[in-house]
Amino acid sequence: MSITTFAMTDEDRETLQSWTRSSTVSAGQRERAEIALAIGGGDGVSVAARRLGVSRPTVIKWRDRFAADGIAGLGDRPRRGRPKTIDDAQIIAATLEPPPAKLAVTHWSSRLLGKHLGIGDATVARAWRAYRVQPWRQGTFKFSTDPELQAKVRDIVGLYLDPPHNAVVLCVDEKSQIQALNRTQPILPVRPGLPEKATHDYKRNGTTTLFAALEVATGTVTDRCYDRHGKAEFLDFLKLVARAYPRRRLHVVLDNYHTHKHDDINRWLAKHPRITLHFTPTSGSWLNLVEVFFGIITRQAIRRGSFDSVKQLVTAIRAFIDAYNDRCKPFVWTKTADEILPRATRQPTSDAEH
Repeated sequence: MSITTFAMTDEDRETLQSWTRSSTVSAGQRERAEIALAIGGGDGVSVAARRLGVSRPTVIKWRDRFAADGIAGLGDRPRRGRPKTIDDAQIIAATLEPPPAKLAVTHWSSRLLGKHLGIGDATVARAWRAYRVQPWRQGTFKFSTDPELQAKVRDIVGLYLDPPHNAVVLCVDEKSQIQALNRTQPILPVRPGLPEKATHDYKRNGTTTLFAALEVATGTVTDRCYDRHGKAEFLDFLKLVARAYPRRRLHVVLDNYHTHKHDDINRWLAKHPRITLHFTPTSGSWLNLVEVFFGIITRQAIRRGSFDSVKQLVTAIRAFIDAYNDRCKPFVWTKTADEILPRATRQPTSDAEH
């Protein structure tokens, strides 16, 4: 038997009005609140249905629900149908097991797993969302196996957080094989409603290698481009850096690339004891702050550029670094070695967070 009217408290009215204004409630919940408010405000079923753009049966349904149970009656009731034959935990357990060899796939899709378990793919997808499982995604990780990992991390982090007095800390590395790419057609500029567009194909016009030394205290970069990136080029760049910082003790952070440890480099360093090299751990180039700068120059000056020659590419790189040095700020290292090391080594249990 339908209820034609009901009394609405001020508290209920305030709650329902907040639902109609909220951006977090569902569209269905907002519609139910509007129906209850309309009937509670004196509208008839036909008037409320016409004003809200819904059917009369919909208005009657939520009017009666609210009259019987109040705000609680506007919620969803359990749906009829066959009860679950498999719960979410079982779906997730099956997801974490590799697919049978006969399927010849590397990971489950919702349809494949649903067919395998005899349930609908939508049921699988809901379980995945609930447990935040995403079999189609793959991330990357790398644990350093350097036996001197702890010592090197503490050494380099110590340079960042507490640099030696009257000394300059520099982060040095090379970005090799930067390609001078020229698009086959002119790039279309950004326009209202449209991003910049470039052809997917391009012509290669040669490569260059950028050597860079980032001064940790100021963020300024000393650079030079070379055709190659061997020991001779690295030694030449070290000499350039030494001339850029005369009569100052230099602590240089760099990776374990074999040219950085060549005998020619060691002989030159022996003659220049004011320069000390600090090597990052194996697979630990993330400790080198110049890598942050390489990411910036790639995004802002190289990746979306179009270059007819290596000379044009080198000119663009130098122009960017000159402008960057005018506006640069230091990258501030905040993590201590004790905070870093537990996450830089493989955990002894399989459920460790990575």
